[in-house]
Amino acid sequence: MQETIKMEIDDSVVKNENIDAPEISYEKKLRFVNAIAKPLASKKLTKKIYKCIKKGDNYNICKQFLSILASKYKNNVRNGLKDVQKHLRRGERGLVVFAGDVYPIDIMCHLPIICEDKDIPYCFTPSRMDIGAAMNMKRGSLVVLITESYEYRELYDEIKAAMKTLSAPL
Repeated sequence: MQETIKMEIDDSVVKNENIDAPEISYEKKLRFVNAIAKPLASKKLTKKIYKCIKKGDNYNICKQFLSILASKYKNNVRNGLKDVQKHLRRGERGLVVFAGDVYPIDIMCHLPIICEDKDIPYCFTPSRMDIGAAMNMKRGSLVVLITESYEYRELYDEIKAAMKTLSAPL
């Protein structure tokens, strides 16, 4: 005969997993920013950018619906160096957000120049891990391209205006 084994979950372990580590302040993150991270977004603008990334990323839509339904939705956030570089070369327009704590700098130092040549607003944020967290990823992201969408148009326009005032061509 087979015996059934009853398993119980220890609630104390589950509760401890949900506790987040203390977050580093904006000022402490600025210590790790590299030399070319200009124009750097302010604390208020950085929060708005992360909010726009969260709204533009369709990861949550894919998770909730079937893959057939989710494939109809266009992803409004391009993530990663290769993907952003490819879409900028193809002429896609939007807002480009760079991580300021990237070393070595040579990895992405050519992209701000491409953005200036194509008149695409861009700025730097202090942490690549925060950009990744805004996209529901465990890993950080070096660069993100946010395209315009009707879902978050007001926030997009507000960020775009703030980025244009920040950006001063070299």
